[in-house]
Amino acid sequence: ARRRPRANQRRRREGLIARARARRRRALRALLALERARARSRGRRRRFIAGSTATRINMATEATVEVDAAIARDKAVKDASLEACEKKWGETASIFEYGSAANPDMRPIPVLVHPPDLHERGETRVIPFDINDFLEIEESCTSPNLMASFVRIVKGEAIETSANATSQAFYVIRGNGKSEGEHGKISWSTGDLFVVPVTRGKIHHVCVDAESMGGAALYWVHDEPLMSYLGVNPSSEKKFEPTLYRREEMLARVEEIKHASDRSNNRCGVLLGNTACSQTKTLTHVLWSLLNSIPAQSVQRPHRHNSIALDLAVAAKPGVYTLMGKEIDRDGFIIDPIRCDWVPGGVFITPPGWWHSHHNESDDVAWVLPMQDAGLYTHQRTLDIRFVDDEIALHAEGKIRGSAFAVTNKQYLQLAQVGGSVPTPKGEAAMKRVLSVECMSMHGDTKRARATQIGSAITSPTKE
Repeated sequence: ARRRPRANQRRRREGLIARARARRRRALRALLALERARARSRGRRRRFIAGSTATRINMATEATVEVDAAIARDKAVKDASLEACEKKWGETASIFEYGSAANPDMRPIPVLVHPPDLHERGETRVIPFDINDFLEIEESCTSPNLMASFVRIVKGEAIETSANATSQAFYVIRGNGKSEGEHGKISWSTGDLFVVPVTRGKIHHVCVDAESMGGAALYWVHDEPLMSYLGVNPSSEKKFEPTLYRREEMLARVEEIKHASDRSNNRCGVLLGNTACSQTKTLTHVLWSLLNSIPAQSVQRPHRHNSIALDLAVAAKPGVYTLMGKEIDRDGFIIDPIRCDWVPGGVFITPPGWWHSHHNESDDVAWVLPMQDAGLYTHQRTLDIRFVDDEIALHAEGKIRGSAFAVTNKQYLQLAQVGGSVPTPKGEAAMKRVLSVECMSMHGDTKRARATQIGSAITSPTKE
């Protein structure tokens, strides 16, 4: 009985020990399971981090590749566009050998006539002197820079004219009437001349009366061809004010010059100027005109200029004509000239640079009104008007000048003695400016050449 409790105690003790060992084993297994779980978690995390980094690197690499490809495509497009543009621009380039191309083979200015019978009959209309086909110019023109037309207005009727031009000139060949536009309203009669600046609207002309031919006739010249060539429209700014020249005033001035002059030449005419063109002394900044008379039985010796002349024969009897040619001989006569007879109310073309002389074999004074783009040439210092006797005297001295100076030939031949001067510079840092001879004030002989005068004194034409 005493051994039985001991056995029970031993069994209880062994049971406790077994249970404690079992708990330790379970705890160890749980701990091992936890460690394994932690290890697996750490492995997955490492693999995830490694995988995420690789993904990001791959994505960045792919993005970089895509950006580089886009830049490359962009550059290729730009290069192709640049190459195409340069190729297109290069297609219009031409390169010439200087000697053969310095004076290009262009259609020459022809000697043509716009006869007066065009404005002496028929309905009210504009009659253009259009020779663009001769000149191979697309736009209508009489010269590369100017367009000349007749305007016939039957008595009691009206017509409107318009031009995309900076300058318009109207000379009254016949009749009297009125013209009205945005610049105002004027009346006119035979022999009057008026000019208007840029005009956006139309000019309304009406014939009140006419001494013959059943209507009035105007000689209309403007510079629209120049605007077309430049590809521009005139600015709204007026380069000059509308200006009217009365016939009586022009003839009175001719008489003053004739009686006041003590020079023995037969060039008696008046340049028509404008206060806005004080330096060029021209009709407008583009147009130039002269009312020139040729005494009976006389010759005006040859002269030349770079501008084209659109000459209106104002008054002339049979036997009045102009000789034109490219060359002169040693005596100052034109070689192989073209003869153009003057017909009152008709217009003829004098080509640029051609020598031309005016001849009056009739017993009455002849009058001519040339219209030129010499306002532009004078402004550019390229008009280069020369008189044959000046050139002969110059050549006799063994001289050939490059351009016409604003001095006489005698002064030109004495350039070595004339010298130059240096004026006081403007401003502290201004450069020294040397005055050329043509800028210096000269006195003495006149610039104009002497011409032989034969026959009676000059008289003014009278109205019929």
